[in-house]
Amino acid sequence: MAADSGSPTFIPGYRALLENGELARRVEKARAHLASCDLCAWNCRANRLKGRAGVCKTGVLPRVSSAFPHMGEEDCLRGWRGSGTIFFSRCNMRCLFCQNYELSALGEGEDVSPEVIAAMMLHLQAQGCHNINLVSPSHVVASLLEAVLIAARDGLILPLVYNTGGYDSPAALALLDGVIDIYMPDMKYGDAEVGRRYSATPDYPRHNRRAVREMHRQVGDLALDEQGLARRGLLVRHLVLPGGLAGTRQVMRFLAGEISRETYVNLMGQYRPAYRAAREDLGPLSRPVTREEIAEARRMAEEAGLHRFDERRSFMFCGD
Repeated sequence: MAADSGSPTFIPGYRALLENGELARRVEKARAHLASCDLCAWNCRANRLKGRAGVCKTGVLPRVSSAFPHMGEEDCLRGWRGSGTIFFSRCNMRCLFCQNYELSALGEGEDVSPEVIAAMMLHLQAQGCHNINLVSPSHVVASLLEAVLIAARDGLILPLVYNTGGYDSPAALALLDGVIDIYMPDMKYGDAEVGRRYSATPDYPRHNRRAVREMHRQVGDLALDEQGLARRGLLVRHLVLPGGLAGTRQVMRFLAGEISRETYVNLMGQYRPAYRAAREDLGPLSRPVTREEIAEARRMAEEAGLHRFDERRSFMFCGD
C-alpha cells in the first residue's frame, strides 16, 4: 500500500533539515552526548559509548519490542490506517504501575541498529500508516536521529510523533528541534513527592513542565488537517490516577495558564493495577480508577479553561 502522508502540502520538518545538512550534523552532536549522557532528565553522565549503561540500562543500541500499525492511539493519530508505532524497551521512568512493564522494567525485545529502525519506519510507511510513533524514546534519542537520517534519505515522508513519559532533557529537545512534528508527552504528576514515590523520578513536575514548555515552543498547538489527522503540534496525555494522585488540577492549570488554552489533551481513564500495583499494597493505586474520578478530572480541565479533548470514536472513516 502506498504511503499516506495526509494533506498533499504537508512536509515533515526533518525533510528541510535533511536537505540543508543539519540533520546529519544533529546525528553527530547526539552521538557525542553519549560520552557523558544527558539525553534524558536523569542526566546520569554515563559513558554509553564505552558500554556503560545509564540509569536507563541502555548502551549505544536501543532495544525494540515491536513495530506495527497501532489502531488504539488517539483518533488524530490512528486515523483509518493506524499509527506506525515503534515500541522501545527500558524506559527511563520506573512507574510501579506500568501496564507495559515487560518492556519498561524487564527489557523485553532485541537490541537493534539505527539501520534496522530506519527499515521499520519505511515498512510502516509502506503499510499506509499516517505517522511514525516513537514510544518511550527519551533514552534513545541519539539512535533515533540516526535512524531518521537514514530513513529520510530513503524516502520517509511521514510526520514523527515523540511519544514520551515526559521526563526529557533540554539537551535532547534541542537536538530534536525541527525534527519532531508532533510531541506527545505524558504529564503524570503535579506533585514531586508522588512522582518520586511511584515512578522513582526526582523532581518530575519541574523537569516535565520545562520539557512541555520547550515542546510547545517548537511546534505550537496541535494542528489537524482536513481529514482530522494530526500534522504538527503538542498533544498532552494525562493518566487519571485513583485518589487524585496524578495532581490533575495542578497539571491542567499549568497547561491552560502557562502553555495554551488550545492545548489538545487526552484525559486517560484506563488505569488499572498492573506490575507491582497488582501484587503490593500501594494504597489507592491498588484499585482501578472510578468513573467519578474520571468525570472530576474532566471538570478540573474545563474549569482551568481547556476545551480540546480527545474524544474517542469506534474508528475513523475516510473517503479514499
